[in-house]
Amino acid sequence: MAANETTFTNAAAELTPEDFRKIGVDEKQAEIIQRESLSAWKDAWQRLRKNKLAMASLVVLLLIVLAAIFGPLFANFDSSTNDLLNTNQPPSKEHWFGTDDLGRDMFVRTWMGTRISLIVGLAAALIDLLIGVIYGGIMGYFGGRVDAIMNKFSEVLYSIPYMLVTILLLVVFEPSIGTIILALTITGWINMSWIVRGEIMQLKNREFVLASRSMGAGSGRLLFRHLLPNAVGPIIVTLTLSVPNAIFSEAFLSFLGLGVQAPRASLGSMINDALTGWMYYPWRMLFPAIIISLTMLAFNIFGDGLRDALDPKLK
Repeated sequence: MAANETTFTNAAAELTPEDFRKIGVDEKQAEIIQRESLSAWKDAWQRLRKNKLAMASLVVLLLIVLAAIFGPLFANFDSSTNDLLNTNQPPSKEHWFGTDDLGRDMFVRTWMGTRISLIVGLAAALIDLLIGVIYGGIMGYFGGRVDAIMNKFSEVLYSIPYMLVTILLLVVFEPSIGTIILALTITGWINMSWIVRGEIMQLKNREFVLASRSMGAGSGRLLFRHLLPNAVGPIIVTLTLSVPNAIFSEAFLSFLGLGVQAPRASLGSMINDALTGWMYYPWRMLFPAIIISLTMLAFNIFGDGLRDALDPKLK
């Protein structure tokens, strides 16, 4: 036993600090940052680019927008010109999407209708963004009685049937693009305001906000320069997902005859016009239905991908 202890003591005495050095590790190289420093937006963009489905949806949206802007320029027909000698013609080299019951070129009318639907959807979503961000930011920042009163008002407004209010407004006023946008934004901003309210309530007690307040920053500066910019991720995602909802609502109202009036057309009104003869002239309904389905699907898929890219928990 004593011999073993003596051998162990002699072996320990022969050890040097070099014997405890990590083999194969260069301490200087370990301090080098291996990854390029990225901002939050660059990092989100890189993760979004890896989502092939979201990027494919973005490409589809860009193609639809470009076709809505420049598509009618490639056809030598007017969307409102009637040609009763060429009614209900199937797709051909002359009329790529065929003609309707009045002989109007469906290719031009489809992209003109897509243009109107996109304008209504984007305008309604941007107005919802403006009202919802301001309203929700005030609720979340001040809290207390201000939050209780404003939140109760939004809950009462949200409890009113959305489509009923929209239809009543369109019946009272003359149907037009401006009236449709106004009708869609009466209660459309409430979801945005609640999301902004929740984000502001989480952020307003963070250290950077307390530091700015201690340096004399006012409520307006804290809200618009510090809190809202840090909540921009959920805001952008909600905006992206609200566009297809507005497009679908506009198409539904136009399908009921409460949307854009003739000679103008939207995708919903074109589907309504094609409903009576869809078994005999299916192309009149097919192309508008495909465009509106692709648009809504692409917006939703891209919104989901954008939400995943901006979610810090998924980094």
